[in-house]
Amino acid sequence: MDRGQSRNPVRLALAWPTRLRKRTRGPPRPLLRCRSVPPCHPARQRSGAIFFEEEDYTQYRNWLIEASETQGLAVHAYVFMTNHVHLLVTPEGANSLPRAMQSLGRRYVRAINAKYRRTGTLWEGRYRAAPIDSDNYFFSRCRYIELNPVRARMVAHPRQYRWSSYRAHAECKEDALTAFHSVFRRLGRTVEARQDAYRNLFKGTLDAGFIDALRTATNGGWALGGERFKKEIARAAKRRVAPLPPGPRPASRKDARQVQLF
Repeated sequence: MDRGQSRNPVRLALAWPTRLRKRTRGPPRPLLRCRSVPPCHPARQRSGAIFFEEEDYTQYRNWLIEASETQGLAVHAYVFMTNHVHLLVTPEGANSLPRAMQSLGRRYVRAINAKYRRTGTLWEGRYRAAPIDSDNYFFSRCRYIELNPVRARMVAHPRQYRWSSYRAHAECKEDALTAFHSVFRRLGRTVEARQDAYRNLFKGTLDAGFIDALRTATNGGWALGGERFKKEIARAAKRRVAPLPPGPRPASRKDARQVQLF
């Protein structure tokens, strides 16, 4: 697959779960696997620690490149933090993403356990998928991902962080992992015009409402977009992709008994 361009016109958003504070009741919502709609996913994966030295970042990146090429996964944006990873990807098929992340996760954990003489897994839970409308949210998601080191106060500007896709987008740095999305290519007719337009996107701050909506969508496995987009994803996924509107609070047993007495 050409690493420079995605062949998929419609995107979904996916996120690996953050470290869970409490397990929610009931089984996890099934991951979205749309056979008729090629998806683009933001992905997040977290643990107590994932990377312990520079060599670990390099190894994870190289194996992610291999997994994405083998399974048909275009990575549009990424950041590797010390204890979590964010990805924005477009799978070619319904199984491209789970197979790529499963093979990468197992391979990396085995290597880390052998290297540092540890046992157990690095990850806490499986990833969750949430479809995101790329035309409206693609750049917001890229900014959210590539600004992680700034929010964590590790650097003053995203260009200063080595383990992200920012410099590929904004400075044309050669990066075998980053596949430029068609939405990114529409920023300008020339490489220089696209870079300048992309850098300008980082002059403002991310909308707090978008961040809340994104976290709600990824935590719940809901689609993030307009009603037309949600209907399209629901048809492809063959399940509900938006939470039900809040209804009346069910009466407690005590309240129900009082009603019967009256």
